[in-house]
Amino acid sequence: MTAQTPQVAPVRRYPAAEPGVRFRDLFAAEWLKLWSLRSTRYVLGLGALLFIGLAAQKSLSTYQEWPNFRPAEKAHFDPMTEAFSGVTAALLMIGAGCVGALAIVGEYATGSVRTTMTAVPARHLVMTAKVTVVAVVMLGVGAVVSLGTFTVSQAILSGRGIGLTLGDPGVAHVLVANALLAPVSALAGLGLGALLRHTAASVVTCSAVLVVVPTFFKPTVHQWVNDLYAMSPHYVWRTCLAMRDPRDLPGLPTTTGAWTVFALWPLATAALAVLAVRRRDL
Repeated sequence: MTAQTPQVAPVRRYPAAEPGVRFRDLFAAEWLKLWSLRSTRYVLGLGALLFIGLAAQKSLSTYQEWPNFRPAEKAHFDPMTEAFSGVTAALLMIGAGCVGALAIVGEYATGSVRTTMTAVPARHLVMTAKVTVVAVVMLGVGAVVSLGTFTVSQAILSGRGIGLTLGDPGVAHVLVANALLAPVSALAGLGLGALLRHTAASVVTCSAVLVVVPTFFKPTVHQWVNDLYAMSPHYVWRTCLAMRDPRDLPGLPTTTGAWTVFALWPLATAALAVLAVRRRDL
């Protein structure tokens, strides 16, 4: 009697699992997206030159008028305001916020966001890479504007013996605060853009939240109102971080509180951007 040979099921060969998406690849892709637009290079480059030019123009005006300043004006004169004024801060925040908003809104407008999310289903990783790219680029822009305006303005004012150096008291923390305005604003714009997904609405809302509304904030007798005002990065910059010697008054934010606001805004808005993209339909 012949024994039957057992039938062995053929071995099915499955393709090897594809390796996970690397964050550095997503970072590189988002970097290329941002810089592939010529408008990005023009806006950031010309914007930085504009701010430096404004600082030079204001410093030259002060240089010429300095002999006519009254003793009281000379005693209270702060050379840092010639380098980076409230107008400069407002323009920088609006510009940076718009760049951050358009970094995500532009993809929704063209529909390319669907292609991106289809290729990389891990939406949170894509947005984290975009947040990182925007933060790095705008931090670099902010540093160039802060140091560039300071260097040019103080070189001009030094001709009157009133210029400052990096080693002077309070200069370093003001320069850091000035530089951080750009990434803080850009990430706020990115978060609002991911939430609203509309170009005009994102730009208007970003400008209003970052600059327009806080411009009208003034210290009041009600501390809870002052605490509410102190949650705005523009307000805490204007009333605390832009000063070499911040005033210690009950109605004004403390230095620690101001730096806390500067830290929490980018973290909160970055988280908003990630959650908005991850939990909502494209």
